[in-house]
Amino acid sequence: MGGSGWSALVDLVLPRTCAGCGLPGRLLCPRCAGLLARPHLATPRRFPEGFPPTVAAGAYEGPVRPAVLAFKERGRAELARPLGTALALAVAAVVAAVPGPAPERVLLVPVPGSAAALRERGRDHVRELTAHAVRELRAAGLPADSCRSLRRRGRVRDSADLSVAQRRANLAGTFALADGARPAAVDELIVLVDDVVTSGATLTEAGSVLAALGRPGGPPVLGAVVAATPREPARARRMNPPRRPDGPRPGSFRGSR
Repeated sequence: MGGSGWSALVDLVLPRTCAGCGLPGRLLCPRCAGLLARPHLATPRRFPEGFPPTVAAGAYEGPVRPAVLAFKERGRAELARPLGTALALAVAAVVAAVPGPAPERVLLVPVPGSAAALRERGRDHVRELTAHAVRELRAAGLPADSCRSLRRRGRVRDSADLSVAQRRANLAGTFALADGARPAAVDELIVLVDDVVTSGATLTEAGSVLAALGRPGGPPVLGAVVAATPREPARARRMNPPRRPDGPRPGSFRGSR
């Protein structure tokens, strides 16, 4: 039986529903998928010092939120493909915003999960996203690889009810360079990747460690995520729509550190 035949059989036995809005038919319906094709600069509400220039493919609200949670917490591993495509879009956008010639290679470094989270989920969902993003980027002609340059150490408590400052303090010393991590070559660009950015504390802490692999005078460590919590609530944005796009522009990261 061919691939299409197996797909039809799976749909018959286990009908697919959109992980965002619940409509039957696809993993993500066109409308929900479109919400993950809006790359923009992530701007945490309380911008932490040292937060790396980061692009998100969509906003972590509306149908995007249940789609990400279905993949991350509810075992819908098949969503790695559409969400990985969204991550690839974010990577491509943040790389395009760096001035100068295109890099010979882009290194995607996934944020490592905690031991407790890995045990609970039984998988490393950020690595799954990274693997799919790498394939998408290569297919689009952007030379990309994944590199496990970071490792976790120690324990952190649940950050759900913590302030931005408390989250940063909670994560202090959590990340370290992995054994065998090497500095970036002259023609390489490092992009730290994760599923969601909320306060920015995780990317800031991980990015500060990863910066040791950057080149003196070279571009900073960049970030890319599937979705970012909006700086303003949806209602406030509807009342005060932006006058111009806030997406990254070529050269917008010049001199950023």
